Amino acid sequence: MPATTIIKPRWIVTVNPDFDVLTESVVIVENDRIKAIQPLAELDATAFEDAELVELDNHVLMPGLVNAHGHAAMSLLRGIADDLALMTWLQEHIWPAESKWVDRQFIEDGVRLAAAEMIRGGTTCCNDMYFFPDVMARTCQQMGMRAVAGLIVLDFPTVWAASADDYLAKAMATHDEIREYPLVTTALAPHAPYTVSDAPLEKIAMYSSELDLPVHMHVHETAHEVDEALANSGMRPLQRLDQLGLLNPNLLAVHMTQVEELEFERLAETGVNVAHCPESNLKLASGFCPVKRLLDQGVNVCIGTDGAASNNDLDMFGEMRSAALLAKNVAGDASACPAEQAIRMATINGARALGLEHAIGSIEPDKKADLVAVDFSQTNSQPVYNPVAQLVYAINALQVSDTWINGVRKLDNYQLTDIDAVEIIQNAQQWQHKISTPA
Repeated sequence: MPATTIIKPRWIVTVNPDFDVLTESVVIVENDRIKAIQPLAELDATAFEDAELVELDNHVLMPGLVNAHGHAAMSLLRGIADDLALMTWLQEHIWPAESKWVDRQFIEDGVRLAAAEMIRGGTTCCNDMYFFPDVMARTCQQMGMRAVAGLIVLDFPTVWAASADDYLAKAMATHDEIREYPLVTTALAPHAPYTVSDAPLEKIAMYSSELDLPVHMHVHETAHEVDEALANSGMRPLQRLDQLGLLNPNLLAVHMTQVEELEFERLAETGVNVAHCPESNLKLASGFCPVKRLLDQGVNVCIGTDGAASNNDLDMFGEMRSAALLAKNVAGDASACPAEQAIRMATINGARALGLEHAIGSIEPDKKADLVAVDFSQTNSQPVYNPVAQLVYAINALQVSDTWINGVRKLDNYQLTDIDAVEIIQNAQQWQHKISTPA
């Protein structure tokens, strides 16, 4: 690979603090980093005689998308149980399937399928929560996919661990094992308030503080979850997490469809991040995240797809559009989540929630070269009056033509460069056959 690449698109959507949209400009990538963004007229061609020039005459170049919440290996359970409420879906279908089928090979094959789908669709970083996070981390590192491996914790035994203490021990061991991976970091990932008791949550709060690790957790996903917590403890889950010391800038609270008046203020005061998963919440009828109210309070809101078993895709462009449209209707305000805000939620806000805003999430000098080119030449994206609005309201993931992660071109003119999609699809089909064949 050339040490230096010059990318010349039609537009550059930087997502920098001023949200500059540039034309007649180039992005210069040197090894794994963005060296400069400069006007084309100022480019000294003689200084870059050995550089690779990538001309993208009909494209937007934008930061790679950050999928702030998912369960990558569950891509192998895509479509296994549709049109069901959350707890029915979990208790009667997903948990039994996981107990029977999930092992290290399942994780590797599922993560490979998910990573290929995400790279193809312009996602360059994913935040994951699932079993065998060591396998997930290693697979993403090998595939060149940036990831945050969630160190899952539950009270009950699964294929990964036997008890809360066992989960925590394996979490710390996995954290130590993969800490030198260039593309993968870790987050503590207690599943939810209703599946993790106080003692392990207190330890998680301590580890998070000591190691400065994010805490990635489903919180207030449904009204049923909140009602059950009130009946059992007299407290809403968020209040309980507050008492346990978990409400702070390290917490990424996923879903948050149930938020009361005082909770908006508390989330803002404590710096909690919220991951909004609009399509999964819509499909499971879990409720609506009050995005505008959270943003108005200054809460950092990002976007996740959730797993492919409940979405049923990992398309962050579709998720951006759904997030923007849903926010407008929930707020009764057509200006509630403008296109620029939706793009921030899918890029820099996700990076900030994961503690990675110094490295990814915008096109700025010295940041990692996680970049996506989107082809605007298709009929559904013409004419172009406003490329920012077009990215949210007209584009689909199949218009991503090129993807770079850490300066490496992972998708080149619609073709995955070093990922065998045929083999990945064949493995997925084999899993489908095994899982759907009666015993």
